[in-house]
Amino acid sequence: MSPIAIALEIAALTLANFALAQNRREASDSSSTKITVLNPAVANKMAERLPLAPRPATLEGKTIYMVAINWGGTDAGQSIFEEIQAWLRQNMPGVKTVIKIKRGGYDADDPALWKEIAQNGNAAIIGVSG
Repeated sequence: MSPIAIALEIAALTLANFALAQNRREASDSSSTKITVLNPAVANKMAERLPLAPRPATLEGKTIYMVAINWGGTDAGQSIFEEIQAWLRQNMPGVKTVIKIKRGGYDADDPALWKEIAQNGNAAIIGVSG
């Protein structure tokens, strides 16, 4: 290492030590200084496990909902679901498909959509795509 690089490194370390000492001095001068931290520990209780829904024996005569969850924008899932819909229409004409875009962000609930799927659908593909 060159003498200039060594001098710059020593200067940087000296400046960092000075800054740390100054922060400690200011913290000890103020008795009202508080630091708030979050506990990163995972809760000990596991989420309730639910079994997977049974698979239908056939898709013939069934309605499949394809739901884009808005991850990546409202159009992100549309194209892949349209491709799946076209394939099913050509290869399995007895299968009805419905493409939906969930309201709100990907992490928001959409109770009206879930109710519609429960009432009118037999299966659903829900997720990210595109």
